[in-house]
Amino acid sequence: MGKMKTAMLTLALAASALGAAKAETRSLVVAGGCFWCVESDFDHMEGVVATTSGYAGGEMRNPTYRNHGKHREVVKVDYDDTKTDYRTLVGNFLRTIDVTDAGGQFCDRGHSYTTAIHAADEEEARIARELLAEAEKQLGQEVVTPVEGKVVFWEAEDYHQDYYLSQEKQLTRFGLVTRAEAYKGYREGCGRDQRVRELWGDQAFRGVVKEGM
Repeated sequence: MGKMKTAMLTLALAASALGAAKAETRSLVVAGGCFWCVESDFDHMEGVVATTSGYAGGEMRNPTYRNHGKHREVVKVDYDDTKTDYRTLVGNFLRTIDVTDAGGQFCDRGHSYTTAIHAADEEEARIARELLAEAEKQLGQEVVTPVEGKVVFWEAEDYHQDYYLSQEKQLTRFGLVTRAEAYKGYREGCGRDQRVRELWGDQAFRGVVKEGM
Protein backbone atom coordinates (compact mmCIF):
# COMPACT_ATOMS: atom_id res chain seq x y z
CA MET A 1 0.00 0.00 0.00
CA GLY A 2 1.41 3.40 -1.02
CA LYS A 3 2.12 6.21 1.42
CA MET A 4 -0.86 8.19 0.11
CA LYS A 5 -3.31 5.33 0.61
CA THR A 6 -1.88 4.60 4.05
CA ALA A 7 -2.33 8.23 5.05
CA MET A 8 -5.91 8.29 3.71
CA LEU A 9 -6.77 5.10 5.61
CA THR A 10 -5.30 6.54 8.80
CA LEU A 11 -7.38 9.71 8.38
CA ALA A 12 -10.53 7.67 7.70
CA LEU A 13 -10.01 5.55 10.81
CA ALA A 14 -9.36 8.64 12.89
CA ALA A 15 -12.55 10.27 11.59
CA SER A 16 -14.51 7.12 12.33
CA ALA A 17 -13.14 6.99 15.87
CA LEU A 18 -13.99 10.65 16.38
CA GLY A 19 -17.57 10.04 15.20
CA ALA A 20 -17.93 7.10 17.56
CA ALA A 21 -16.61 9.20 20.43
CA LYS A 22 -19.25 11.84 19.77
CA ALA A 23 -22.10 9.31 19.93
CA GLU A 24 -23.70 9.27 23.35
CA THR A 25 -26.45 7.24 24.98
CA ARG A 26 -28.85 9.60 26.71
CA SER A 27 -31.95 8.87 28.78
CA LEU A 28 -35.41 10.24 29.42
CA VAL A 29 -38.13 9.25 31.88
CA VAL A 30 -41.85 9.47 31.08
CA ALA A 31 -45.12 8.20 32.53
CA GLY A 32 -47.83 7.07 30.14
CA GLY A 33 -50.05 4.66 31.99
CA CYS A 34 -49.24 0.95 31.82
CA PHE A 35 -45.47 0.69 31.59
CA TRP A 36 -45.66 -2.50 29.52
CA CYS A 37 -47.37 -0.52 26.75
CA VAL A 38 -45.05 2.49 26.94
CA GLU A 39 -42.04 0.18 26.84
CA SER A 40 -43.39 -1.62 23.78
CA ASP A 41 -44.07 1.62 21.88
CA PHE A 42 -40.62 3.07 22.58
CA ASP A 43 -38.91 -0.18 21.63
CA HIS A 44 -40.26 0.39 18.13
CA MET A 45 -38.92 3.94 17.72
CA GLU A 46 -35.75 4.69 15.77
CA GLY A 47 -32.69 5.39 17.89
CA VAL A 48 -33.98 3.78 21.09
CA VAL A 49 -31.42 1.30 22.43
CA ALA A 50 -33.08 0.18 25.68
CA THR A 51 -36.23 0.61 27.77
CA THR A 52 -36.77 -0.16 31.44
CA SER A 53 -40.07 -0.24 33.30
CA GLY A 54 -40.10 1.28 36.77
CA TYR A 55 -41.58 3.68 39.30
CA ALA A 56 -40.91 7.37 39.95
CA GLY A 57 -42.38 10.56 41.29
CA GLY A 58 -43.24 9.48 44.82
CA GLU A 59 -41.27 9.40 48.05
CA MET A 60 -41.36 5.70 48.92
CA ARG A 61 -38.06 3.86 48.75
CA ASN A 62 -37.83 0.46 47.04
CA PRO A 63 -41.37 0.55 45.64
CA THR A 64 -42.97 -2.63 44.32
CA TYR A 65 -45.81 -3.38 41.93
CA ARG A 66 -48.04 -4.27 44.87
CA ASN A 67 -47.09 -1.16 46.82
CA HIS A 68 -45.51 1.80 45.05
CA GLY A 69 -47.21 4.51 47.06
CA LYS A 70 -47.51 7.78 45.17
CA HIS A 71 -45.10 6.75 42.45
CA ARG A 72 -46.29 6.53 38.86
CA GLU A 73 -45.52 3.68 36.52
CA VAL A 74 -42.77 5.08 34.30
CA VAL A 75 -40.32 4.00 31.63
CA LYS A 76 -36.67 5.01 31.35
CA VAL A 77 -35.73 5.25 27.69
CA ASP A 78 -32.09 5.08 26.60
CA TYR A 79 -31.40 6.44 23.13
CA ASP A 80 -28.53 7.04 20.71
CA ASP A 81 -28.30 10.79 20.25
CA THR A 82 -26.77 10.38 16.79
CA LYS A 83 -29.96 8.70 15.56
CA THR A 84 -32.69 10.60 17.40
CA ASP A 85 -33.16 13.33 19.99
CA TYR A 86 -35.19 14.33 23.02
CA ARG A 87 -37.63 16.51 21.07
CA THR A 88 -38.42 13.75 18.58
CA LEU A 89 -38.93 11.05 21.19
CA VAL A 90 -41.09 13.14 23.52
CA GLY A 91 -43.15 14.42 20.58
CA ASN A 92 -43.74 10.84 19.46
CA PHE A 93 -44.50 9.73 23.02
CA LEU A 94 -47.31 12.28 23.33
CA ARG A 95 -48.94 10.68 20.29
CA THR A 96 -49.05 7.28 22.00
CA ILE A 97 -51.05 8.45 25.04
CA ASP A 98 -54.21 10.37 25.95
CA VAL A 99 -52.79 13.75 26.99
CA THR A 100 -56.29 15.00 27.86
CA ASP A 101 -56.95 12.46 30.64
CA ALA A 102 -56.02 13.64 34.15
CA GLY A 103 -57.42 10.59 35.94
CA GLY A 104 -55.30 7.81 34.51
CA GLN A 105 -54.94 6.18 31.10
CA PHE A 106 -57.61 4.24 29.26
CA CYS A 107 -59.02 1.50 31.53
CA ASP A 108 -56.38 2.08 34.22
CA ARG A 109 -57.44 4.71 36.72
CA GLY A 110 -55.67 6.46 39.56
CA HIS A 111 -52.54 8.53 40.09
CA SER A 112 -50.06 5.74 39.37
CA TYR A 113 -51.38 5.57 35.80
CA THR A 114 -51.39 9.30 35.08
CA THR A 115 -49.05 10.82 32.53
CA ALA A 116 -45.97 12.99 33.06
CA ILE A 117 -42.73 14.07 31.45
CA HIS A 118 -39.80 14.11 33.86
CA ALA A 119 -37.35 16.68 32.50
CA ALA A 120 -33.74 16.25 33.64
CA ASP A 121 -32.91 19.95 33.26
CA GLU A 122 -34.37 23.30 32.22
CA GLU A 123 -33.60 22.75 28.54
CA GLU A 124 -35.57 19.51 28.49
CA ALA A 125 -38.38 21.20 30.42
CA ARG A 126 -38.49 24.01 27.86
CA ILE A 127 -38.69 21.55 24.97
CA ALA A 128 -41.37 19.49 26.71
CA ARG A 129 -43.51 22.57 27.41
CA GLU A 130 -43.22 23.62 23.77
CA LEU A 131 -44.31 20.17 22.61
CA LEU A 132 -47.29 20.17 24.97
CA ALA A 133 -48.35 23.62 23.73
CA GLU A 134 -48.11 22.38 20.14
CA ALA A 135 -50.20 19.31 21.04
CA GLU A 136 -52.86 21.46 22.69
CA LYS A 137 -53.06 23.68 19.62
CA GLN A 138 -53.25 20.70 17.29
CA LEU A 139 -55.93 18.90 19.29
CA GLY A 140 -57.96 21.97 20.22
CA GLN A 141 -58.32 20.50 23.69
CA GLU A 142 -56.71 21.09 27.07
CA VAL A 143 -53.57 19.00 27.52
CA VAL A 144 -53.11 17.94 31.15
CA THR A 145 -49.82 16.02 30.99
CA PRO A 146 -47.46 17.85 33.38
CA VAL A 147 -43.76 18.58 33.00
CA GLU A 148 -42.05 17.62 36.23
CA GLY A 149 -38.43 17.69 37.35
CA LYS A 150 -35.73 15.09 37.56
CA VAL A 151 -36.68 12.06 39.65
CA VAL A 152 -35.17 9.01 41.26
CA PHE A 153 -35.96 6.06 39.02
CA TRP A 154 -36.72 2.73 40.68
CA GLU A 155 -36.50 -0.26 38.36
CA ALA A 156 -39.55 -2.54 38.41
CA GLU A 157 -39.42 -6.25 39.12
CA ASP A 158 -37.72 -8.45 36.53
CA TYR A 159 -40.93 -9.99 35.23
CA HIS A 160 -42.21 -6.58 34.14
CA GLN A 161 -39.26 -6.00 31.80
CA ASP A 162 -40.11 -6.85 28.18
CA TYR A 163 -43.39 -8.27 29.45
CA TYR A 164 -44.94 -7.88 26.00
CA LEU A 165 -42.33 -10.28 24.56
CA SER A 166 -42.22 -12.90 27.31
CA GLN A 167 -43.07 -16.48 26.41
CA GLU A 168 -43.27 -17.52 30.04
CA LYS A 169 -46.73 -18.82 30.90
CA GLN A 170 -48.77 -17.75 33.88
CA LEU A 171 -52.34 -17.88 35.03
CA THR A 172 -54.12 -14.65 34.13
CA ARG A 173 -57.69 -13.46 33.59
CA PHE A 174 -57.20 -14.79 30.05
CA GLY A 175 -56.36 -18.26 31.38
CA LEU A 176 -52.97 -19.98 31.33
CA VAL A 177 -51.21 -18.06 28.58
CA THR A 178 -47.85 -16.52 27.83
CA ARG A 179 -47.24 -13.05 29.18
CA ALA A 180 -47.04 -11.83 25.59
CA GLU A 181 -50.53 -13.17 24.93
CA ALA A 182 -51.83 -11.69 28.18
CA TYR A 183 -50.32 -8.33 27.24
CA LYS A 184 -51.99 -8.38 23.84
CA GLY A 185 -55.36 -9.23 25.38
CA TYR A 186 -54.94 -6.53 28.02
CA ARG A 187 -53.96 -3.84 25.52
CA GLU A 188 -56.87 -4.61 23.23
CA GLY A 189 -59.35 -4.91 26.09
CA CYS A 190 -58.19 -1.66 27.67
CA GLY A 191 -58.93 0.24 24.46
CA ARG A 192 -55.55 1.96 24.41
CA ASP A 193 -54.91 1.92 20.66
CA GLN A 194 -58.50 2.74 19.80
CA ARG A 195 -58.54 5.82 22.04
CA VAL A 196 -55.14 7.07 20.82
CA ARG A 197 -56.30 6.84 17.21
CA GLU A 198 -59.58 8.54 18.08
CA LEU A 199 -57.71 11.42 19.74
CA TRP A 200 -54.75 11.85 17.39
CA GLY A 201 -56.09 10.70 14.02
CA ASP A 202 -53.32 10.23 11.46
CA GLN A 203 -50.77 11.47 14.02
CA ALA A 204 -51.46 8.49 16.30
CA PHE A 205 -48.35 6.42 17.08
CA ARG A 206 -46.12 8.68 15.04
CA GLY A 207 -42.64 7.20 14.89
CA VAL A 208 -43.76 3.80 16.17
CA VAL A 209 -42.89 1.15 13.59
CA LYS A 210 -44.39 -2.28 14.20
CA GLU A 211 -46.76 -4.66 12.49
CA GLY A 212 -50.38 -3.56 12.54
CA MET A 213 -49.55 0.08 13.20
